[in-house]
Amino acid sequence: MRPFRVACEGILHAVRSERNMRLHLLSAFLVFVFTIWLQPTRLEIVILFGWVIAVISMEMMNTAIERTVNLVTEDVHPLAKQAKDVAAGAVLVASFGAAVTALIIFGPRLWNMLY
Repeated sequence: MRPFRVACEGILHAVRSERNMRLHLLSAFLVFVFTIWLQPTRLEIVILFGWVIAVISMEMMNTAIERTVNLVTEDVHPLAKQAKDVAAGAVLVASFGAAVTALIIFGPRLWNMLY
């Protein structure tokens, strides 16, 4: 039970301390709303859910890497910067993939409703 509690504390810390995590959760909520409204197939829901989990997980890993680098050095070191930049880049790549997937799934439905 302790590992579960510790993991939940980590999630709560990320939500409370990271603005981008809150933005990702807002995006996840919007995906949920669009899912209810536009009723994609089960497979599409699984794909969307997978992207939501991937983006949130990547943001948490980015936070962990940033904290670890800050613990190791307070100096502006080129390797520390690279580690942080690469971790942030991973979040950006996952977010882009999620956004493109959402457009592919929701776009035609929205288009058909409007026109």
